[in-house]
Amino acid sequence: MPEDIPLLPGSPRRLSPQAGSRGGQGPKHAQQCLKMPGPGAPGLQGGSNRDPGQPCGGESTRSSSVINNYLDANEPVSLEARLSRMHFHDSQRKVDYVLAYHYRKRGAHLAQGFPGHSLAIVSNGETGKEPHAGDPGDIELGPLDALEEERKEQREEFEHNLMEAGLELEKDLENKSQGSIFVRIHAPWQVLAREAEFLKIKVPTKKEMYEIKAGGSIAKKFSAALQKLSSPLQPRVPEHSNNKMKNLSYPFSREKMYLYNIQEKDTFFDNATRSRIVHEILKRTACSRANNTMGINSLIANNIYEAAYPLHDGEYDSPEDDMNDRKLLYQEWARYGVFYKFQPIDLIRKYFGEKIGLYFAWLGLYTSFLIPSSVIGVIVFLYGCATIEEDIPSREMCDQQNAFTMCPLCDKSCDYWNLSSACGTARASHLFDNPATVFFSIFMALWATMFLENWKRLQMRLGYFWDLTGIEEEEERAQEHSRPEYETKVREKMLKESNKSAVQKLETNTTECGDEDDEDKLTWKDRFPGYLMNFASILFMIALTFSIVFGVIVYRITTAAALSLNKATRSNVRVTVTATAVIINLVVILILDEIYGAVAKWLTKIEVPKTEQTFEERLILKAFLLKFVNAYSPIFYVAFFKGRFVGRPGSYVYVFDGYRMEECAPGGCLMELCIQLSIIMLGKQLIQNNIFEIGVPKLKKLFRKLKDETEAGETDSAHSKHPEQWDLDYSLEPYTGLTPEYMEMIIQFGFVTLFVASFPLAPVFALLNNVIEVRLDAKKFVTELRRPDAVRTKDIGIWFDILSGIGKFSVISNAFVIAITSDFIPRLVYQYSYSHNGTLHGFVNHTLSFFNVSQLKEGTQPENSQFDQEVQFCRFKDYREPPWAPNPYEFSKQYWFILSARLAFVIIFQNLVMFLSVLVDWMIPDIPTDISDQIKKEKSLLVDFFLKEEHEKLKLMDEPALRSPGGGDRSRSRAAGSAPSGQSQLGSMISSGSQHTNV
Repeated sequence: MPEDIPLLPGSPRRLSPQAGSRGGQGPKHAQQCLKMPGPGAPGLQGGSNRDPGQPCGGESTRSSSVINNYLDANEPVSLEARLSRMHFHDSQRKVDYVLAYHYRKRGAHLAQGFPGHSLAIVSNGETGKEPHAGDPGDIELGPLDALEEERKEQREEFEHNLMEAGLELEKDLENKSQGSIFVRIHAPWQVLAREAEFLKIKVPTKKEMYEIKAGGSIAKKFSAALQKLSSPLQPRVPEHSNNKMKNLSYPFSREKMYLYNIQEKDTFFDNATRSRIVHEILKRTACSRANNTMGINSLIANNIYEAAYPLHDGEYDSPEDDMNDRKLLYQEWARYGVFYKFQPIDLIRKYFGEKIGLYFAWLGLYTSFLIPSSVIGVIVFLYGCATIEEDIPSREMCDQQNAFTMCPLCDKSCDYWNLSSACGTARASHLFDNPATVFFSIFMALWATMFLENWKRLQMRLGYFWDLTGIEEEEERAQEHSRPEYETKVREKMLKESNKSAVQKLETNTTECGDEDDEDKLTWKDRFPGYLMNFASILFMIALTFSIVFGVIVYRITTAAALSLNKATRSNVRVTVTATAVIINLVVILILDEIYGAVAKWLTKIEVPKTEQTFEERLILKAFLLKFVNAYSPIFYVAFFKGRFVGRPGSYVYVFDGYRMEECAPGGCLMELCIQLSIIMLGKQLIQNNIFEIGVPKLKKLFRKLKDETEAGETDSAHSKHPEQWDLDYSLEPYTGLTPEYMEMIIQFGFVTLFVASFPLAPVFALLNNVIEVRLDAKKFVTELRRPDAVRTKDIGIWFDILSGIGKFSVISNAFVIAITSDFIPRLVYQYSYSHNGTLHGFVNHTLSFFNVSQLKEGTQPENSQFDQEVQFCRFKDYREPPWAPNPYEFSKQYWFILSARLAFVIIFQNLVMFLSVLVDWMIPDIPTDISDQIKKEKSLLVDFFLKEEHEKLKLMDEPALRSPGGGDRSRSRAAGSAPSGQSQLGSMISSGSQHTNV
């Protein structure tokens, strides 16, 4: 017969769930008991039922509901004999979550471990005999040892509190001087059922999948034809959510177990749902020894644990035939060889959760929408190529017979020059500055609106298929979890303002999650220093960006002046200066991007937001503002400011001493804007994708591998040859969120929409980048990152508002690019107001003003002029009165006429596009008609299903009464009358098996 014996320190054991109480002493100060098996018993089965009359540790505890298999340390486990590397060592219970921490023992002596693969079931962390005072080799407790001892006690209490919540734990013995320990967590059925009911997780009912009908016969035929044509592009994965069939789902309830088709409890909840349930328990479990911190995130922030993550579903590149979701995702989604296939969005959602599923669905829709815009952009570009010979202004500029003698581009060293020498620039400008770009700008503004409207529809459709409707309560509950930094700040405030009793009162209050006040404990006065620092820092960063742009402007001016002094480099001044300045801008943007990302995170931490969602939203806004200014400020300068403040010959504007402000090229600034935009956009995409997203993670992985090899002196050789899944996942990069992925695409969306009038090929390059980006992100999530926690969310959050804002701002920016930067309005005004024959003949001469060279300032005249005849008048591009006019060099009437036409065009263009956008928004409903009809139909089907199940239940209850003698109608009526109580009794019977201690 087994008997209760006290556990010795250092022996592998399973502790009773009540060994450590939440607010009292930790497990180390209580004596634990273990029911030992008889000689022939293979292990411990069942709970450790003790005699209530013989309490262990001075207090009585109820019998444990945790069933753990004890693995004898003297019997090594063959790793080859294991059925799965995702289960406990009994090969029965699935590992739903893993906690990892690094430990070091006092001194450098190795503990006397057991041979083989030693294992402790819910060990309290003590693995060797405690050194007694005076023992040989006793080592004095140092500061690091004391800190490690404190962390060990905090881990012990936290793990026992997890047991109180009903979880089952398993971990290896600490039989080395130092190393990593993994705590495996399994959620039994009763815990899964309890938490699924608490989280209102929707699960399929017994009712078979019902068909979702298409709108009409034409829609059916079109859908069938489209599906047949796209079949080669479909990934070969099981259809978890067929577009034509859907399960009837209902929130899980232990009192309505008869509604669900529960064939196997182990597989009823998929792996992502199981890990999500465990993560919810981990987030709300407290640890009184760690200043009553709440949740695993606080413990990781305090370095008590190093990591917490769910396991991947096996290896993605294993040669075995067994198929899992991870391997399927790798083969059909996360390889560049399948770039042409659609994404298996339902499988992505099943494996990674709804939040990541929505990101890839959004990225896929955005990429597919880039296809029509790319086609139109290429057509616009080809139109410019086809009409380049018919462009009258560029022909006039290239005609050497016109001989427009232009004023010098710099003082002294620059000579007069002929306009025909800028023929190449003028012809190239026509490729991007033609009437088709206006049409393309309007199209792209409507494209952005249609993209957002279609995303809203797709989001609703996915929300319906993924049962995301009505998860607002869940989101509000997720917001209740305070961040560790917020808890620390509140505790520090309470310590300053009140005595210890007030602090103890705070601690007792925070242990009861449900009773905690939702009120913010930090007032605006507490946050004011953080807000002030945020405001000042953001202003400083924006000023820094502008100063760097100004520095590049100074570089361009000084370099152009220096190169103009040398005859050999004088002919290529503009090309050299433009190319080098753009490369400098690109390098600065890439460097500042990384700095601003870190600064935004630091500034958000200073604000001390209460919840993770608030933290994420504020971080996104700060990072987007800083990166927006960083990425677009050089482009805004070229588009709207370059060449506007040059002055005129005889009265130029100078920077510092003797350096003239730079002018636009003779063909206008649009060509330079196109070069700036293309190099920054392409360079940012290529360098960030290849270096930051591919190279940096590989370097981190290499360093981590080298570090592991240096610390691998004590590892078991057999274990290193056959690493467990939790070891493999621990070596992967931790998941840090979707913010960098969204931010990269949002900045690209700005490049595509904000200045598309100057660069029609931007959608093409974005499309090519995104085809690679989808597979790059997929490979990163499947192969290089630890599996993220499955997070349920109904939309993409604040990113949609940012996209909508960029779409509206793009209308204004494109209107100003067309009106101010390009020559579209001056050409239009000339053709219909000043041209003699209604054509553009004479337009170039119309845009050039005269200047009397005798009025040049002393010392600025060209030295050693190469012109054969003496120049009396030179020309410059502006609308000013000639020298012989009553008011020489003042702005002419044409200038004011064209300026008013520019402003009128901006107003008309903006209102027209906004009206068309609103019209598109109104014509495309946010909720697809078929989805709204199916939601109503599903409610009706659910009511019918409930009534049917209740009727079947009443029949089963009536049959025994009818068979009994004297039953009759009275028995039937009595049974019918007791149906509700019977139902509740059935529910209480079902839930009685999941009795536990609430956390």
